[in-house]
Amino acid sequence: MAIRDLINWERPFGVPVRRSGDFLPSFSELQEDMNRLLGKFYRGSEVYLTNWDSITSAPAINIAEDENSFRIEAELPGLTPEAVDVSVTNGFLTIKGERKGEKEAKDLDYIRKEYTAAAFYRQIALPEAADPDRAEASFKNGILTVTLPKRAEAVQHPRKLQIKKAA
Repeated sequence: MAIRDLINWERPFGVPVRRSGDFLPSFSELQEDMNRLLGKFYRGSEVYLTNWDSITSAPAINIAEDENSFRIEAELPGLTPEAVDVSVTNGFLTIKGERKGEKEAKDLDYIRKEYTAAAFYRQIALPEAADPDRAEASFKNGILTVTLPKRAEAVQHPRKLQIKKAA
């Protein structure tokens, strides 16, 4: 066997980048290993397994707080407000919906297909200071924003204390 046969001359399948907080990193690593293995058998064609993260992941969220409210943003690219259900029940914010798959063109022979139809569900425990009765939701450019005002008694106004001399 020549040394050239030991070198993988195929281009790499991707840049090894990880999102922080991968839901199931061991499955993602297994998927990458299988892609590399299958790539060695099917040289010249890119063979990929379905992206495990797209099947198992819930929408990525940001949670922020200011003096008067909490704000939760969820990334929902490609969806419309009608495809998303948002509710507040028993101290939890629930975001759920479904990403519909595109109809496959019957006259095309797909080489690679990554678009997937999948339902998603995310439940977030709300802080006790949040007032769920005044919650509001908006949707713009694939970002769902839920604003939860704080209860009046939870909004704290600083009070300056006078320092007394000790006896």
